[in-house]
Amino acid sequence: MHARGRRMTWRAALDATILKGERQGLAGKSVLIALAAQFDAALALLELDGVARRIVVVPPDFGAEHLRSAIRQAGVDVVLCDRGGFDGDLGTERVDVSEPAPDASPRPAPIETQWVLPTSGTTGEPKLVAHTLEGLAGAISAADDASRVWGTFYDIRRYGGLQIFLRAAIGGAPLVIGDADELLSDHLSRLGEMGVTHVSGTPSHWRRVLMSGEASRIAPRYIRLSGEIADRAILDAISAAYPEATIVHAYASTEAGVGFEVSDGREGFPARYLDGLAGVDMRIVNGSLHLRSARTASHYVGRDDLRLKDDEAFVDTDDLVEVSGDRCFFRGRRAGTINVGGLKVHPEEVEQIVNQHEAVRMSLVKRRRSPIIGDLLVVDVVLTDGAGDDARQSGLRAEILANCRARLERHKIPAMVRFVPTLPMSAAGKLLRREA
Repeated sequence: MHARGRRMTWRAALDATILKGERQGLAGKSVLIALAAQFDAALALLELDGVARRIVVVPPDFGAEHLRSAIRQAGVDVVLCDRGGFDGDLGTERVDVSEPAPDASPRPAPIETQWVLPTSGTTGEPKLVAHTLEGLAGAISAADDASRVWGTFYDIRRYGGLQIFLRAAIGGAPLVIGDADELLSDHLSRLGEMGVTHVSGTPSHWRRVLMSGEASRIAPRYIRLSGEIADRAILDAISAAYPEATIVHAYASTEAGVGFEVSDGREGFPARYLDGLAGVDMRIVNGSLHLRSARTASHYVGRDDLRLKDDEAFVDTDDLVEVSGDRCFFRGRRAGTINVGGLKVHPEEVEQIVNQHEAVRMSLVKRRRSPIIGDLLVVDVVLTDGAGDDARQSGLRAEILANCRARLERHKIPAMVRFVPTLPMSAAGKLLRREA
């Protein structure tokens, strides 16, 4: 496992401790990992699985109130901290970690550890879901072996990054991880120096890579996208940049687990998937994709008022899907729908059309409130080679709107096109959707 300035073999990591003699005391307890560095969080996961009764894995951007809520909901006994992690009163026991050191002491008798993760997109009190290691690793095959060199733009404390961490750890493959404050160019340089063969990230991560001018620093033979809709524009752009790579976009969520992969280079997924895949059942209910498999979370932790599955053990993903011929296409999140004149608009659907323009690298559709005529659609656009002068902007704006008029219903056409240098991204690598 390789991080900036730190590296360790999987064998050495399994034989080491960062708990300064506290491991035995954590046996059977509920432990929350609040460490600043991914590298230390990875070591804690390896050390605590089979020891702790419950591991609560939270991303580094969790604020104090979210941490306190997670501690309460998950019945946390101990919080693992470090000098760069949370420094404050969390109302429970705290254990500070140390630099990894060899440890030959016997491990406690192994128990099954519950892995708890917060759902993505939480704005209020966090919702925590419970997984088993077996369920988390359910989509990992024997083909994930040590001949691969994995790299990821995700943080391993989020579901997408955790999947890559487990693939590498279980297969014994090298894994290159980043730091929150690391420049993209530096991360790409390290990925290139390590000779990464397999790289994962969200479509927004990959758009940033292609915009950076540093994409040639890596030459992966396998590229994996997840976390957002992989539209035709980003699939084509990645294919052009890395013509030798196999490009896969995967569907997964923290609640539903890994659902399926698509490797045919097309957006959406084959409609035949709805007839069933190995280990995964799928159906569309009121336009929303529902999944059932052994990879799904079992329940919400500490929230008896919330139900994760229906009576048939299906999870409603809240992702809206439309069937067209032999293909299913994602239209967006139900919760992200914008109401324009009483009609529903999925911003992702509009973005997919805007992104098809050859001069557009990425776009973000937002709602702008108007007290007179109601909500309007505004689209912020990042161009592949800069905005240019007013005349160029005027021409591109007209072309983008013409594409929208040709492919979208009238109420889905943006009222305003704005050219911006960058778009805001969450710590999870997804576009931040706010009002204009």
